[in-house]
Amino acid sequence: MMVLTGSEQARELVGRHYRMADHYEVGREKIREFARAVRDPHPAHWNEAAASDLGYHGLIAPLTFSSIVWLLVQHKMFDSVLTGYDISQMLQTEQSIRVHRPLVAGDRLRCDSFLESFRQFGDMDFLVTKNVLTNQHRELLQTAHTTVVARTGEQVATELVTAVDGVIMSGQALAQRRNATQQKHAVETGMIECFDGEPTGFAVDETQVRVPRTVPEFDELEVGTELPTRIVPLSRGDLVNYAGVSGDSNPIHFSDHVAGAAGLPDVVSHGLLTMGIGASYLTDWLGDPAAIIDYGVRFSGFAPVSANRNSELEFRGRIKALDPARRAATIALTATCEGRKLFGRATAEVLLR
Repeated sequence: MMVLTGSEQARELVGRHYRMADHYEVGREKIREFARAVRDPHPAHWNEAAASDLGYHGLIAPLTFSSIVWLLVQHKMFDSVLTGYDISQMLQTEQSIRVHRPLVAGDRLRCDSFLESFRQFGDMDFLVTKNVLTNQHRELLQTAHTTVVARTGEQVATELVTAVDGVIMSGQALAQRRNATQQKHAVETGMIECFDGEPTGFAVDETQVRVPRTVPEFDELEVGTELPTRIVPLSRGDLVNYAGVSGDSNPIHFSDHVAGAAGLPDVVSHGLLTMGIGASYLTDWLGDPAAIIDYGVRFSGFAPVSANRNSELEFRGRIKALDPARRAATIALTATCEGRKLFGRATAEVLLR
């Protein structure tokens, strides 16, 4: 039987729709773990009374908490239908999140995943997926778009596979994932292909007005207003902690050997970790984590993290546009590490009191 390459598999899957077979339940302790990992001390992530003050019945998850589910779905897809790719060679280049309602402890999340596009540039494959998160009440919670790039060159693949062997988490090596027994198990328990088109009928009302409880008021802002700068130290321990909490076990985030084989200057931070810390930077300024309704980042660089000293991430923000009718602001964010630009483009839309 002919075995398709990852590129051939991806090309055939464009336009197809998969659904996670089981749900993911958002737990209060997991919310606290994730908030700690992305440096978000807002009380609504830690204390039910604080979340209740904002109008929610349980702890509010940090904005990028859903990355846990996206990574789970991504792994299931690579275990079942995109088996030709080596996940150690996958890098995320862009992520956007549209928030319809924050994730709250007790939500049982369902994820519908769509491979929207596939394109090739040389030995690089670019895949764009859309993930739609809903809960047990058929409430639409988030719509996210993810762009990942896979390195497919034979020489690169051979070097990386050799470096990754014995380092990556058990069961995730390319040879193990291609094992027929594991593939059968993944298909049965991971993702279900759907043929009913994009899901409809979810309970969501975009026009419903929630009064934000933000610290800054809309009327006191103007285009060009700058947010306070925030410096965040980052250590190898932080990377290991985030890998465990999020499920992102790519060895470039903990192995010097693999990072070197991938052509990186050092072990580097997860892109979604820097994005998550960026969201906590916004939350800290806003005072209301539910006020962020749209957040997108295009990653342009890596934050190297030495084995024996902290790196420093610097976050800045500036009001880019104001919408008086909606009392909304668009914020442009920057993130740098030792002068290295981490975000090629990063914006967030927030609602203000």
